[in-house]
Amino acid sequence: MPAKIIQVGRKKNKLPLLENIKIENIAAEGKALARVNERVLFVPMAVPGDIVDVQISKKKNSFMEGYVKTYKELSSMRIKPKCKHFGTCGGCKWQMLPYKNQLEFKQQQVIDALQRIAKVELPEICPIIGSENDYYYRNKLEYTFSNKRWFTEEEMNEPDVENTAGVGFHIPKMFDKILDITECHLQAEPTNAIRNWLRTYALNNKLSFYNVRMHEGFLRNLIIRNTSTGELMVIMIFGKNEHDQIQNLLHQMQANFPQITSLLYVINQKKNDTINDLEVLHFAGKNHIMEKMEELNFKIGPKSFYQTNSAQAYQLYSVAREFAALTGKEIVYDLYSGTGTIANFVAHKAKKVIGVEFIPEAIEDAKENALLNELGNTIFIAGDTKDVLNHDFFDTNGNPDVIILDPPRAGLHTDVVKMLIWAAPQKIVYVSCNPATQARDIALLNENYKLIKVQPVDMFPQTHHVENVVLLEKREN
Repeated sequence: MPAKIIQVGRKKNKLPLLENIKIENIAAEGKALARVNERVLFVPMAVPGDIVDVQISKKKNSFMEGYVKTYKELSSMRIKPKCKHFGTCGGCKWQMLPYKNQLEFKQQQVIDALQRIAKVELPEICPIIGSENDYYYRNKLEYTFSNKRWFTEEEMNEPDVENTAGVGFHIPKMFDKILDITECHLQAEPTNAIRNWLRTYALNNKLSFYNVRMHEGFLRNLIIRNTSTGELMVIMIFGKNEHDQIQNLLHQMQANFPQITSLLYVINQKKNDTINDLEVLHFAGKNHIMEKMEELNFKIGPKSFYQTNSAQAYQLYSVAREFAALTGKEIVYDLYSGTGTIANFVAHKAKKVIGVEFIPEAIEDAKENALLNELGNTIFIAGDTKDVLNHDFFDTNGNPDVIILDPPRAGLHTDVVKMLIWAAPQKIVYVSCNPATQARDIALLNENYKLIKVQPVDMFPQTHHVENVVLLEKREN
């Protein structure tokens, strides 16, 4: 069935509808890929083997982007999505792909980035470490309340749609539209039960849902965190300081969900949703929950960062520790250390570990967790890595034998790259959530460091995101 291009309308700038396009592969960022007249076409929500009609939304000299108007034939690779909200909700865009195929595409994403961007000699790349649980793996979810929820096409056709309030996730690229979620398969129960109970309680008691455009309303956000040890934290964020309503709601929640370990709340009357600069108020239980990794205990507060897939975090950190191959004699730098999880995880095999992190609150968490685990060989310093790393800093703390990096998606600042080369550690273990920027940085380091090992790790099943760990070793002069 040959591809057919139909020009819709008479305007010169009207973008065409492409018929009978066969999807060939999965590209970067999880979009499907096809080729039309030697031009690459990117399409979301499609699977290799699908034959589709595509409405073009962007057209450039070398590529096009579009969305599926009609599925003509479905790929044999397709499976039925688990969630009823699939396709409307912005998350879990790969639910129609079998998990084994998701892993194959993620592995290839890492290989493609290294070949296309790093352009260095590649070692044999280890098979990706898949998640034991491809659903119910997240230890943290955040929901938003809205008095103007998004209506699906089916709901729009219902004659008696009256309730406009909802609690759920943002519609992609729409800050003011919330999809009302009745089920989510990313976090174990009682997450769904708590969220659905809250909706019912709020509607029955006529509590106002937040209006993000007017910046008014009582119910604003809900954060639920859990741990592999069975502990559960619930944080309610209110847009108004209505004491009686808050107390009544939280008392009822506590009565209905006695398994909650830590019940907290925040009054947020700002115009943004972040709570990092706000006081967290204690209502019941502990003010934290505990996570365990091997013999280490980690205290997680309401503002603490912790990898959102606990089981895979252990796999990720184990790979980093294995690549570092510490003997107990090394000075280790953990840059972009967050709450010091990696630093504390490798500390018992190092002489000294120095962690550097931009967020002061995260550094305090790191110090507290080091004390909790009786680690006397860790130092944590707050500051921007590109500003902290200088000759005096290395002179003060010792020249590193191993540097472990876990930067944000943007990768390494060029000043950091320069200081890594100057410090000249024997090994660099680079943990990344973005294989493209990691590959760019490997290229910048290639003159001084050889790529030795590559290990992809899947932290986020049902999505295109993939973590990758590489080992770089200093070249001999």
